[in-house]
Amino acid sequence: MTSLEKRCAEAGLRMTGQRKTILQVLGDSADHPSVEDVYERAKKLDDSISIATVYRTLSLLDELDLVIRHEFQEGYSRYELNWDHHHHLIDLETGKVIEFQNSELEVLKEKIARELGYELIDHRLELYGKKLKK
Repeated sequence: MTSLEKRCAEAGLRMTGQRKTILQVLGDSADHPSVEDVYERAKKLDDSISIATVYRTLSLLDELDLVIRHEFQEGYSRYELNWDHHHHLIDLETGKVIEFQNSELEVLKEKIARELGYELIDHRLELYGKKLKK
């Protein structure tokens, strides 16, 4: 059992063969795939998987906080495993999603929340930009 399958089992999710295939696709993804991307990749591994199964599974994984659903201002959702804390910079010209971490930003967000009288519980940061011309 993979660590992701273990997390799903701990969350009470019954692990069917099709769900394992979808988890494998997500675990192997170096990008942030859409439902259709996950479906196409999963179909290559198990041709019995339907798009409805992918939608239901991703929705369930999202509810269990095992994946993160992103919009990225594209009109459709993209998904990634909820493993580590990071942020995203989205290239508006290419659609490329760049993941990054920044310790100064982590300190600053906590400072802002405290100054406003809050304990920071969660946040999501997405930056949108165009590559600088040289």
